[in-house]
Amino acid sequence: MKAISLKQPWGGLIAGGFKTIETRKWRTHYRGDLLICSSQKPVPINQMGQEFYLEPLCHYVGSTICLVNLVDCVPMTEEHEEAAMCRVYDGAWAWMLEDIRPVKQIPVKGQLSIFDVPFTYEDLKA
Repeated sequence: MKAISLKQPWGGLIAGGFKTIETRKWRTHYRGDLLICSSQKPVPINQMGQEFYLEPLCHYVGSTICLVNLVDCVPMTEEHEEAAMCRVYDGAWAWMLEDIRPVKQIPVKGQLSIFDVPFTYEDLKA
């Protein structure tokens, strides 16, 4: 299964359905199920603001968070800002996420880029 690591609170906000576009400075041609995992180190609350950490899943670190369907990857525009929960920035790509599904929290060591994890759908059933 394909996975990607995100710093919290971003992963939890995707799991909660608040953030439906992930942004990266690189494009992907991958489409399909993508396991969202949280990195070990979150963005400090004092840098983000407490309101971003209200979703309970924003507090999980170093684990699986949710499964999404990555349906498209396009250059980011101002139209994407609300769903991405950030402003457009130079070189940004908007990764369109749909069909957000909860998963069981399983420890996972994050990596850069999209990476493979040895989990099956059965392993992840919440």
